[in-house]
Amino acid sequence: MEEPTVRKMEGVDVDAGAVSKADAAAIPHSPFPIPGGSDIATYLKQHESKPLLRFITCGSVDDGKSTLIGRLLHDSKRLFDDQLAALEKDSRKHGTQGERIDYALLLDGLAAEREQGITIDVAYRYFDTDQRKFIVADCPGHEQYTRNMATGASTADLAVVLVDARKGLLTQTHRHSYIVSLLGIRHVVLAVNKMDLVEFDEAVFERIAADYRALAQRLGIAEVTCIPLSALEGDNLSSRSARTPWYAGPALLEHLERVQVDAQDDGGALRLPVQWVNRPHQNFRGYAGTIAAGAVKPGDEIIVLPSARRSRVTQVLGADGEVASAGAGQAVTLTLADEIDISRGDVIAAGGDPPEVADQFAAHVLWMSDAPLLPGRPYWLKIGARTVSATVTEIKHRIDVNTQEHLAAKRLELNEVGYCNLSLDEPIAFEAYARNRALGGFILIDRYDNTTAGAGTLDFALRRAGNVHWQHVDVDKAARARQKGQAPKVLWFTGLSGAGKSTIANLVDKRLHALGYHSFLLDGDNVRHGLNRDLGFTDEDRVENIRRVAEVARLMADAGLIVLVSFISPFRAERRMARERFADDEFVEVFVDVPLALAEARDVKGLYRKARAGLIPNFTGIDSPYEVPEHPELHLHAGEQAPEALALQVLAHLGLE
Repeated sequence: MEEPTVRKMEGVDVDAGAVSKADAAAIPHSPFPIPGGSDIATYLKQHESKPLLRFITCGSVDDGKSTLIGRLLHDSKRLFDDQLAALEKDSRKHGTQGERIDYALLLDGLAAEREQGITIDVAYRYFDTDQRKFIVADCPGHEQYTRNMATGASTADLAVVLVDARKGLLTQTHRHSYIVSLLGIRHVVLAVNKMDLVEFDEAVFERIAADYRALAQRLGIAEVTCIPLSALEGDNLSSRSARTPWYAGPALLEHLERVQVDAQDDGGALRLPVQWVNRPHQNFRGYAGTIAAGAVKPGDEIIVLPSARRSRVTQVLGADGEVASAGAGQAVTLTLADEIDISRGDVIAAGGDPPEVADQFAAHVLWMSDAPLLPGRPYWLKIGARTVSATVTEIKHRIDVNTQEHLAAKRLELNEVGYCNLSLDEPIAFEAYARNRALGGFILIDRYDNTTAGAGTLDFALRRAGNVHWQHVDVDKAARARQKGQAPKVLWFTGLSGAGKSTIANLVDKRLHALGYHSFLLDGDNVRHGLNRDLGFTDEDRVENIRRVAEVARLMADAGLIVLVSFISPFRAERRMARERFADDEFVEVFVDVPLALAEARDVKGLYRKARAGLIPNFTGIDSPYEVPEHPELHLHAGEQAPEALALQVLAHLGLE
């Protein structure tokens, strides 16, 4: 019985069972004979040793990205008869090329894509030639799917930017090229497509190529190769075309096979983000991860960050056991001479050349969420295997990705790019993204629904991150609390305007004072006369309003006080941010709940009436949302009981009544 043979189908190695040489020869669209018998090991070894190139195709709508990749798959003989038959059938049903094959349908897998003739999601395909293996990402062209394009570009070594020869550079060409430069892709192919529709006019090609080279120079893209082609007809795609005798460069596939992309930084110092602490039994402890830069061998001195503990490497283990050394891109497990507290997300680095450690950064952020990015709102930041709490403290400017102009901004909307300051709750080891993608690229995660809200690249640590440190004090919170004979608490009253928050909080404050407790009431209206007088009522200002008050409340709790905070605080994210400033047993969320109609009926200040008349914009409950607390410690139904009774419920919760 012959040995199993591996066949390729849509980028997946599939065990085909026992396949005879006659069977292999019968596969009509494979350009390489699939060996049998003892030749299989040699064949697979040659396949494994071929270099891999990851690239994306991007550009404006209908520039022919899916057609180009589909034609490459077809011309590289990586389609089976049943795939070709299905493609011909789909072309008759969904195609846009009349009786001819519509190669784009090989990539447009979603029903909506086929119906509309557009790409929506990122489609990944695998193919190979004698010289190289390829993973290509077909990225959508529509502006609203820019985030999908950025996802595809984040792991690419090269970008193929398509331009319709009839239209030249368009807005989306500028947008995608900017994102390509932002994500550090150094090699770009300008594919001037649909040259057949301009009669393969050399002047048209040269004009577009000159325009793009000027754009690439402004964006800092150093290597640009311009190729005239027709994806539909196959001109200059897999081989040189006789219809462009004036073009002396390579065909697209030839260039992809030969281009020398920058290898991972194997000449620099060791950088190993720890993905897993490998402890199968009590006599072994190893630290596993993929080397992001440099090399490692037994005996090397290392430093673990951010703890700054040092040790030496005793073993380097690969997939098949111990190895003499390992370099960038290899997955390894290291054992160390000393027992050090190392966790997932830490970075093992060369002892003589460690990366920086900081908790405040300047970064570019591409926003991917329908909800806007608001400075001061907390998010999770994930960099490698490390996840920490983070806020955007300031948006320095928004970048018009079409013109690269810097614009003032207080928020970032979907698909916008901003230059921001980030503040993290914990320090992390990092390097600038331009130097190391693994230690410089991050995503921001919405803390409420765990969706990816944004992606970004770290540029440098803010100087104040290294110059400002916590000053030790001997008289701490516990000492002040003992002196006052009470436990610090923060009672956070939240609810609509007119719900009765301030009335109830005031009654609680009076009773605490009468009982001899040390308390202080922070009221929303009062604070806006001083500390927050510079803030309005936009979403951005509301976030900053709560951030400041939470910090003041924390200082007061550190002084040993019972703090009553009476603020509408309409957003869950900011109430969660405030809660996280305190110990678990210190924060009490008090939801003062009334129907909107009752709050309007009370309207002592006349605010609802003005808001209904359009005189007060961004008024909570009218044209700005109030997000109801999900799990408050106290839920007061203020429409059913008097404020005095509700105040007693609060005191009872504190164990004082």
